[in-house]
This record gives sequence, structure tokens and C-alpha cells, in this order.
Amino acid sequence: MSFKDLQLNRPLLRAIAETGYDEPTLVQEKTIPLVLNKKDVIVSAQTGTGKTAAFALPILQLLYDKQDASKKGKKIRALIVSPTRELAIQIGENFKNYSTYTNLRSTVVYGGASIEPQVDALKKGVDILIATPGRLLDLHKQDIANLDYVETLVLDEADLMLDMGFIDDVKKIERLCTKEKQILLFSATIPYKVEQLANTILKAPKRVEVAPNSSTSKNINQLLYYVPKANKIELCLHLLRNTIKGSILIFRRTKYGVEKLEQTLLKNGYKVDSIHGDKSQNLRQEALINFKSNKVNILIATDVAARGIDINNLDAVINFDLPNVPETYVHRIGRTARAGNTGASYSFCSADEKSYVKTIQQLIQIQIDVIDEHPYPLDPKAKPMIHKSKKTGSKHRKGRKSEASKKKKKRWY
Repeated sequence: MSFKDLQLNRPLLRAIAETGYDEPTLVQEKTIPLVLNKKDVIVSAQTGTGKTAAFALPILQLLYDKQDASKKGKKIRALIVSPTRELAIQIGENFKNYSTYTNLRSTVVYGGASIEPQVDALKKGVDILIATPGRLLDLHKQDIANLDYVETLVLDEADLMLDMGFIDDVKKIERLCTKEKQILLFSATIPYKVEQLANTILKAPKRVEVAPNSSTSKNINQLLYYVPKANKIELCLHLLRNTIKGSILIFRRTKYGVEKLEQTLLKNGYKVDSIHGDKSQNLRQEALINFKSNKVNILIATDVAARGIDINNLDAVINFDLPNVPETYVHRIGRTARAGNTGASYSFCSADEKSYVKTIQQLIQIQIDVIDEHPYPLDPKAKPMIHKSKKTGSKHRKGRKSEASKKKKKRWY
């Protein structure tokens, strides 16, 4: 099937050709006709399946005949709500690319950045708004973002949006739009919370499922290293010196862990950058640009900061800390081996993470290859570390107190 078969118009086909895509992905093939028929849709698809174009292209097509409103007369007719700034910016770039040969205008608004330029862009008039929930509600409160004319509402990465606590914001945004709108809900997984939300706001939705949530690419060589928690950094350095080459994305569970590993790798002469929730938007963008342009070849990230980021041509993913949610593992390693390439994932498992391996393997229905030949093996009998307080007794000589004071006396207080 070609994009032409999807009834897209020539300006869009020209822009698609220039971005280098020849034929639609499965999710685009299934979703675009439904969106063009004005159906509500629930799409379950992983990052990297081409789902942004699955909603961006039909939205641009539907708005095409309204594109010539004067700039001032432009109303927000499509609203895309995204959980993170990075994802919103990326969706914005996609819309810009696909709308090159139209007069449709889009803009992106998100928190953590100055609000004035965003206000100016909205005042000039836009057809398509891509937004994170908090900033969108701020702008609506100030009467800058008028949602009275929204015809299509897209909730992207809905599962992450709910995990991040945006459920009330999402419901509020939905109520602020027109009753007649079309709603498109995209989610990597469809847990109960997402199902509940869909049942309350979508009308007779059509469902599109692309590859079960557990599917991991056959092109990924998945390797597992059992290693004591205290030796993970040494193992990481050992593999970077001897085995893992190219562009590498490393996942850690916490911001503190990201920073600690980054400092260690920098001290060892590696070109490395990081993204996590405490970094300013500018620094996060800078880190991404450095990584994509090969100024650094290692990027360390937390899951939330990295969700939905489009990084092509990754050679390897390192799960420095194993995720406790098995679907997260699928997401992480799915960033390598995209578009038919091959890739590798290296997972470090300490004694207290063994149960995570079990649930991951149950989900992906694959026994991950264990590599025993490395300098820091985990003792098979090793128990999870229990952190005890390091308080020790007094450093002064024992027996300072008199025997009398040691007896339990009745005090007057």
C-alpha cells in the first residue's frame, strides 16, 4: 500500500516524499482511514511504529480546506495533548514537516519555558496546537487558548499521561473542547486506567492494535548480566571498553543515579550527556541535539524523560537499573533495531532485581541470554542487600556512665 492509496492530497504526499517515507507503516495504514472518516479511535502501538504521522497526516488533510482563513481568523481546530515537553516538541516538528506545502499553522506550548513567545504565537492565530496539560490549562485560564472550535482532540501516550498524574487535567481539557469533537487516544499499553478514561470520553471508538504490547523486535540481541549492585559501574565501564560501541542509550531509575553515572563516565573520558526531570528544558534539548549530532555518543536518561523521544540508529540500550514494570523494558529496548536495523540490549541485574527478570520474560515470552563470562559475577546465593543504619556506638571509652546512672531511675519529669 502507498500513501496515495490512503486518499491523502498532493501537498501532503509531496511533504511525505521529502521526509523520505515510501509507504505507510501498519499503524498508519489502519488508523488514517478511520480518522478521515471522523471516527473516535483507540490506538495501541509502541514508540517507533510511526504513530505521530498516523494522526498528523489525517488531521492536516481534514483541516486542509480551512487553511486559508486569515491569520487572525485562525482558530485552534486540532489539539494534541502530550505528557512531556520533549514529546510535544517532536510532534510539533512532525506537523511542521508534513504541513510544508499548506498554509496550516501549528505551534507547541509547554511548561518550563517562557510563556510570552507562546502567548504571541497563539495570538497570531494557529490551526493546530500541541501542548502539555499544565501549560495548556494556564493559557486557557488567561483566555489565550480558546478551545471552543476544536474538532479533533488527540491524547498521545495516554498511559504515561495517567502515570504522571494528569487524569484530572485531561478530563478538564476534554470538557473545555466542543461536544461534537473527534477524539483519538494513543497509548503504548492499554491498562485499566486508560480503558476507564476511554469509556468515559470516547464515542463508539474503533480499535487499532499494532503488535501486542509484549512484542520485542527479533532484530534485538538481548543479553542479561547478573552483577552485584556495587559492581554495576565497573561492569558498565568494562563493557564500554571492550564490547559496546556506537551510539548508546543508558537507562537509570533515578535522577541521582543518572548524574552519578554521568560523572563517572566523564571522568573516564567518555563523551556523555544526560536527560532527567530536574534539568531545564534548554539543557534537555541541548543534550538531545548533542546526542543526535554525534557530539556525544552516550546518553543517560530516566524513563519519563526519555519516553517518546525519537532517536534513530541506536546501536545499543543499557538497562543499568532494571525496570519494575515489564512493559517499560519493552519500550526501552525498542529504541534500538528500528526500521529494520539490528541492535543490542544489555541488562544489569542485581540480587534485588531478580523478580523483575521473571516478569519481563513472562511478558516477552523469551528467555533472555545470560552472559556469565564477565569479571563481576553475582554469587547465585546472594541475597538482596538490606540497608542497615551505619550508626555505631560512642567513640569514647565504654563504661563512662556510673552504675547508678545506668539503673532505671524514676525521673521527676
